[in-house]
Amino acid sequence: MADPVFLITGASSGIGAATARHARAAGYDLVLAARSHDKLRALEQELGALVVACDVTSWEDQQRMAAMALDRFGQIDVVFANAGFGAPRGFLESTPEHWQSMVLTNVYGAALTIRATLPAVRESRGHVLLTGSVAGRRALPGSLYSCTKWAVTAMGEALRQEVDGSGVRVTLIEPGMVDTPFFDNRPQNALEADDIARTVMFAVQQPPHVDVNEILVRPTAQAN
Repeated sequence: MADPVFLITGASSGIGAATARHARAAGYDLVLAARSHDKLRALEQELGALVVACDVTSWEDQQRMAAMALDRFGQIDVVFANAGFGAPRGFLESTPEHWQSMVLTNVYGAALTIRATLPAVRESRGHVLLTGSVAGRRALPGSLYSCTKWAVTAMGEALRQEVDGSGVRVTLIEPGMVDTPFFDNRPQNALEADDIARTVMFAVQQPPHVDVNEILVRPTAQAN
């Protein structure tokens, strides 16, 4: 039998790259997508992955990503809709242009990843994971980013209900503070990307009849 196929958006660094390494070690073939093909080249060489330049806000890019995965491997078993970024807190901070890009990436982009890959995931009775956040469980002061992650929380549950009974599993991964390039000023006493990657693999490696719907994971030092 062919190796199962694990597709990750936002795969060039941080949680995406760490998850790619864990998935490869677990025997998955990899499809790694990010905006910049250049940033994926090291992972392409290291992991033997199929890498795809993909702006998740582009439906054409997402369709091409899914088509390339199916052309190469013939199936998609796990999809990790991980692409996203943040903005400074405060409704008078950042710029409307930055807000627009963030909302499109974090919400619309995740939905497009589901749309592009769901037929294949239904066929494989596979697994869809989305990167949410602690900020998607409690509103942060002045945080439009928090609003986008509340939307992702709802998206995970909406998808779970849609595919109920199909054999497809859905998991929302909700990290607390993680030391990744997401932050301009790297946080202290934070989780590592590798910690979240292990969390992802915990959900994926459960028996097929077990659907871990949400995992909220904080560093021990994070109070809220």
